[in-house]
Amino acid sequence: MTGIIPSQHLRNMIDRGEIAADETITEEQIQPASIDLRLGSTAYRVRASFLAGEDRTVADRLAEFEMHRIDLSEGAVLEKGCVYVVPLMESLKLPGAVQAVANAKSSTGRLDLLTRAIVDGGKEFDRIPPGYSGPLYAEICPRSFSVLVRSGMRLNQIRFRAGGARLTDAQLRALHLRTPLVDGTPVIEDGLGFSVDLKSGADDIVGYRAKPHAGVVDLDRLNHYEIGDFWDEVRTTDSRIILDPGAFYILVSREAVTIPPDHAAEMAPYLAMVGEFRVHYAGFFDPGFGHDAAGGAGSRGVLEVRCHEAPFVLEHGQVVGRLVYERMMAEPETLYGDGLSSNYQGQGLKLSKHFRSA
Repeated sequence: MTGIIPSQHLRNMIDRGEIAADETITEEQIQPASIDLRLGSTAYRVRASFLAGEDRTVADRLAEFEMHRIDLSEGAVLEKGCVYVVPLMESLKLPGAVQAVANAKSSTGRLDLLTRAIVDGGKEFDRIPPGYSGPLYAEICPRSFSVLVRSGMRLNQIRFRAGGARLTDAQLRALHLRTPLVDGTPVIEDGLGFSVDLKSGADDIVGYRAKPHAGVVDLDRLNHYEIGDFWDEVRTTDSRIILDPGAFYILVSREAVTIPPDHAAEMAPYLAMVGEFRVHYAGFFDPGFGHDAAGGAGSRGVLEVRCHEAPFVLEHGQVVGRLVYERMMAEPETLYGDGLSSNYQGQGLKLSKHFRSA
């Protein structure tokens, strides 16, 4: 059997010890097509981001780059612009046919909290090779806001794949004919393209821009912070905005997206040649995302956008990213939004769950 491994099979992997942890993995961690990873009790402030590299362990590299250690058991602030490495509670002992990919959770990405998995012998962030056996670490770099974190918090998640699962463009077109993936004509080229919505409503708001000198965000405080203390509203009357270099924006896709129950998807950057920006993405879309929202009409994707190098004009309908669809090994027992604490089903333009609704 091949495909993305669903929740019921993830439980079997836990029972077999292929996914293990210092503390018992809870049911709350198990998502339809992934498992949430938990921070351990120590954060290492390091001089720079790094990968372990072939035949090297993360522990070896920490000995080279560590500046000091921070106890997370009672909570501690990770400061904006600094790089930290945190050993995770979970570890892996994968079969040779199974590989894994990690990604930031939605709320993590919407805070511009760069969180990437690194492993022993790793040559890429967030990619765990087939048969990997060893610990997992999170590299964390707060880019817009300093954050208060604690041991046990879940900032990233991991998805497991057996064999080939990715749909070709031809398979993606066929899937769209069976189950419409977007509300309109799909742009399919190396995945499903999606564009930015800059058609303003009555209030002219099309997005939010992170304020450069905001306070600390305690990641345990939900629906707590005033939007205006951390974000400036982005408004337009001509369906375009100018992105400022180095600034971080929350925007929304023009398309409403559907992920069928027997598929999963991952958000990926679009071609770098289209402009001096990228979608800084929290990339997993679970089976069932948008499937039952508003009568099956889909949910729009929130875009986390950072501009590079030079100011750039972003216009309504401009393609900014793509969704790569993959087959599930089996349909998960529970879908996104179905009895789960899914904060973003049926979403439009929406900040992370830490901020009070506008």
